[in-house]
Amino acid sequence: MVHGSGADPHWFDYPSLLLYVLAPFEAWQSSPSVLTARVVIVVFGLAAVAAAWWLGRRAYGTVAGLVAAAAVAVETTHVAYSHMAVTDVPLTAGVAASLALMIAGRLEWAGLAAGLATGAKYPGVFLLAPLVVAAWGRWLRLAASVAVAAGAFLATSPYVLVHPHQAWSDATRVQRLARDGWLGFEHDHATPIAFVFRLWDGLGPALIVAGAGLVLALARRRRTDLILLAFVAVYFVDLLTIRAHFDRYVLPLVPPLGALAGRLRLLAPVTLLLLIVPLTWSIGDDVRLTRTDTRVVAHRWIVSHVPEDSTIAADSSTPPLTGYPVLPLQLPGPGRTTDPNRNVARLRARGVAYVIVTGAVADRVLAARERYPREVRFYEELRARARRLYYVQKGHGLTGPWLAVYRL
Repeated sequence: MVHGSGADPHWFDYPSLLLYVLAPFEAWQSSPSVLTARVVIVVFGLAAVAAAWWLGRRAYGTVAGLVAAAAVAVETTHVAYSHMAVTDVPLTAGVAASLALMIAGRLEWAGLAAGLATGAKYPGVFLLAPLVVAAWGRWLRLAASVAVAAGAFLATSPYVLVHPHQAWSDATRVQRLARDGWLGFEHDHATPIAFVFRLWDGLGPALIVAGAGLVLALARRRRTDLILLAFVAVYFVDLLTIRAHFDRYVLPLVPPLGALAGRLRLLAPVTLLLLIVPLTWSIGDDVRLTRTDTRVVAHRWIVSHVPEDSTIAADSSTPPLTGYPVLPLQLPGPGRTTDPNRNVARLRARGVAYVIVTGAVADRVLAARERYPREVRFYEELRARARRLYYVQKGHGLTGPWLAVYRL
């Protein structure tokens, strides 16, 4: 956008807000900088902690604010995705801020925050449910708040109006892929249980306290309770339609669940102690990130040993090979047709000289071999009919998936 392509993203898998926020910080870079983008996301992560504190304090008092902020600050998935230049943490910050404004009765501002949250990622639209609850009986203010939300979304993703058919196609395709499932989730528990486990993986035993707060809110059903319950219920019901059980999908639930956990003031010291568990998990994950990734080491070997004019077929999640002619091997998944290039004879006929595969894909395929027989056959063909030149796996100061380079 800032190096000559203009403001039109021509891409609508996600809305455009985050792209526009990142663009000014990329302006002084000679090429796109992932590090710069990640630093911006760190700021959103801190904003999510602050917004969770505000939400908890507005909902149930200062103690609840402290618990909600602590929950977001140490929640394992939130910490992990605060390292990544993706949309989930901005969405979480927007959800917490919008819910806090609803509880405060500042409905138009809540609509603005909801529109910005949706501008970060489409599921922000589910904030309309608690907005209706917050504005119940004040229909003119509700209409104004919804109009503000729509205006904020369109202001931050204006090209959905310029390319409505492409925007709808891209957005629905992403939703359809999530609902069909994804490679690696074939043997998961049923969807409700799977997503509860994702919440447990992020919050640990503090989730039990949040569950107790949820039950108490159902029993009391005060205005604040109903606003939080409306969002949690509508968002979780949407999760039930998804077979791709990514941990990041539960992130918007963390601030309201943190506030509900803080609702139980007498248990607040216990809840804060329980949050030490996800804190230790997050620290462990960050220690892992201080190690060198296997793909970095593999990239060094490839550029040193593979001629630049060699055509390479590569799995997803392998190192980017700028300057090489690369044939991407499409990621397998439920409902997807097998990539015809996952065939050794075909690759040879197309002049492919090297194949790069990784455990990030192969291990998941082999774990569900009954679902992906052709893909399994491809990896078996490589082992039998190609020469493995290089192999690296985690250990000895390395982290990440194993990676292998074959010569056809």
